[in-house]
Amino acid sequence: MDLLKDQEVDALGRLEERIQQAAELVARLRRENEAALAESKAAIREAAEAKALASRLSLELEALKGERGQIRTRIERLIGQMDLLGAG
Repeated sequence: MDLLKDQEVDALGRLEERIQQAAELVARLRRENEAALAESKAAIREAAEAKALASRLSLELEALKGERGQIRTRIERLIGQMDLLGAG
C-alpha cells in the first residue's frame, strides 16, 4: 500500500512540476508577445513619421522646382534685355 501511495505522490509531484513549467512558459510567452506588440507599434509610428516626412519633402521639392522655373524665366528675360542693349 505504501508503494502505491508513493507512486501517487510521485505522479502528483510530476504533474505539479509540469503545471508550474506550463505556467512559466505562458508567462514568458505573454511577456514576449507584449514586447513584440510594443515593437510593432513603434515600427508603425516610425513608418507613419517617415511617410509624413516624405510627403513634406515631396511638397518642398515641387515648390523648389517651381521657384527654379521662375528664376529661369527671369534670367532668360534679363539675358534678352541685355541682348537688346548690346544690339543697339
